[in-house]
Amino acid sequence: MNALVIALLVLASIILIILLTTRLKLHAFIALFIVSLLLAFTTLPASSVIKTIKDGFGNTMGSIGFLIILGAIIGITLDKTGGTRSIAGYILSKTGEKRSPAALGITGFLTGLPIFCDSGFIILSGLAKSFGSRSGIKMPFMATVLATSLYSVHCLIPPHPGALAAAGILEANTGYLIIIGILFAVPGALAAYFWSRWITGKDKYESPANVTPADDMKRDENPPVLLSFLPIAVPIFLIATKSLAGLIDKTGNGLISRIFYFPGEPVIALFIGVLLSLLLLRRKTVSGMNSLFSEAVVKAGPILIITAAGGMFGMVIKSTGIGEIMGEKLSGTTLGLLVPFLIAVVMKTAQGSSTVAIITTASFVAPMLPMLGLASETGRLFAMLAMGSGSMMASHANDSYFWVVTNFGEIKVDDTLKVYTTSTIVMGITVFSLVWVCAALFM
Repeated sequence: MNALVIALLVLASIILIILLTTRLKLHAFIALFIVSLLLAFTTLPASSVIKTIKDGFGNTMGSIGFLIILGAIIGITLDKTGGTRSIAGYILSKTGEKRSPAALGITGFLTGLPIFCDSGFIILSGLAKSFGSRSGIKMPFMATVLATSLYSVHCLIPPHPGALAAAGILEANTGYLIIIGILFAVPGALAAYFWSRWITGKDKYESPANVTPADDMKRDENPPVLLSFLPIAVPIFLIATKSLAGLIDKTGNGLISRIFYFPGEPVIALFIGVLLSLLLLRRKTVSGMNSLFSEAVVKAGPILIITAAGGMFGMVIKSTGIGEIMGEKLSGTTLGLLVPFLIAVVMKTAQGSSTVAIITTASFVAPMLPMLGLASETGRLFAMLAMGSGSMMASHANDSYFWVVTNFGEIKVDDTLKVYTTSTIVMGITVFSLVWVCAALFM
């Protein structure tokens, strides 16, 4: 089939997904399945259509399923046991009420590592309102600080589904991505913090109604701070240690590698985090644990299905060969990291889901990596970060997280657009700029 025709069909399929999910409000899984089937039917041999769809769905599910479920268990347990409140109360005690936005941002960043951004905001939105009420700080600022601190982690770092699935597609090292992703997420969150503080500086905003006190952060029934931090800190430490051991012992046969390889595998590290989170339970009964596990599986189910469907669509795009075609056209240019960044920006802004944006971009870009000069292990990591920064911008009315921030933060839509949406743009540009500079220095 003619390359131009394939490119137009791929473009039309992306536009169709956008229309089905935004205009017709069709469920993302059904939209992705229909469009994947149509694109495969029109571009691939008939004998490979079903196999390609199955492989795309199954491979994505296999690479991310355990991590998403285990991360959900940790998040639910921290919520139900008061672990998140304990972490927030500790950080607030160190920063003071005048610096409560910073305390809230740190809390969102740390708890966002295992918890999905929408769940994290819902869990912590009460704290945001309480902090704002006690300190007299404007709610659009508080809500945006919380939202962007969670969002920075969600777009860049596994085990969040978009970054995780895209890392599998690009064959990037997940352990290295977690470490480097955290390093780039921090300045992104800081940029959003200072921007939102500046843009809310002169305007007056209404305070949210029915604010509950934040005294529950200091109640005796909240678990100890150290135990609350363990389910988050230990998995990150284990994964990071394995990655560092790999740098020291490249053969993988040394004592250090043998000790840290197995517990440093992301699945095992998160499972250890799950076990540590169970220490937060006051009554460690089988029925109580099963209740948490069931709730986590129910929460993870829709995310798993939509993410795997995104991988299915990505596999179909990859199988059309459009990536190789575009790569040849772009070979010799100096666009480099700009290609994955801009594709992710367009996908995110148009259809709303950061997860779908980064997975689709990864499938589109993967065959181009050699032509873009990004085929090395370092290049793949920088490509991942470029896509992650692109998937941040811009979060607006077609993004479900936008409405979570608006409704649970009890702020007006106009204020969300003015403060939160612009903050995601600032955050994405900041992260990509830093990625671009670092790539120029280290590649």
